[in-house]
Amino acid sequence: MVETSDAWIRERTGIIERHIAADGETCSDLAVVAAQRALEAAGIAGREVDLVVLATSTPDQVFPSTACLIQERLDIPGKTIAFDIAAACCGFIYALDVADRFIRTGGARRALVIGAETFSRILNWEDRTTCVLFGDGAGAVLLEAADEPGVLSTQLYADGRQQALLNVPWGISQGYERLTPTSGKITMRGNDVFKAAVRSMGALVDETLQANDLAREDVDWLVPHQANIRIMAALARKLGFSMEQVIVTADRHGNTSAASVPLALDVAVRDGRIQRGQLLLLEAFGAGFTWGSALVRY
Repeated sequence: MVETSDAWIRERTGIIERHIAADGETCSDLAVVAAQRALEAAGIAGREVDLVVLATSTPDQVFPSTACLIQERLDIPGKTIAFDIAAACCGFIYALDVADRFIRTGGARRALVIGAETFSRILNWEDRTTCVLFGDGAGAVLLEAADEPGVLSTQLYADGRQQALLNVPWGISQGYERLTPTSGKITMRGNDVFKAAVRSMGALVDETLQANDLAREDVDWLVPHQANIRIMAALARKLGFSMEQVIVTADRHGNTSAASVPLALDVAVRDGRIQRGQLLLLEAFGAGFTWGSALVRY
């Protein structure tokens, strides 16, 4: 479809395989499976959930929110709060922060926090600089009130002045008469985004640790947004982390935007690397620009 090769993709991005949603398979289809697996792992039934927050840039429809569709399919009670958050690749960190605040203030007791994307639907398959990077997927976590909170702190930021570097330059309010075959597709200035991501995420680590009076040696695992292996390796070098401390799943999933952090977290928990009581630093950077971190005691 484009002038590229498996060797070029692996060398530049570290991506070996990606997953693409089937025809007719939607964001909510992926999100429901991830949510079901999170509920099963926690031993919690859907009826016990009172908040659903979905991070996505590729919702099923304009409205209702895809979170409401997920709520209905999981048989979660009608009095539950459910809504979507759009913060691109940083969406899951934003969603985690919002859900944590609901729980801390008594607005919810148990929250499903999901990141799910069908990015293949907004790719320009003739642009090799972007179409080789992104995949479809979903990941989910369950948060619940406890005496010792698991989310120790979060830092969130945005800078809309940089929106032109990574965007989909069309939306409903612009009108369908302005929609062209490529206007509803991702555009990205990769080198500029790379530099901004490494700089912003690197500074965020130091800020997060300082806010919690911790040193880098206190962090057991770095769970970053899986943009590509070069960004994660540059971030690890900048911070003095070994790559053995970095959870990497980009080789298996590609960049799944808001789904990448919960997917990486799920993989590392299920394969036994991440253990109870360990300190995790979750980080993401995305269009907006939006960026943020969450320091979590698993």
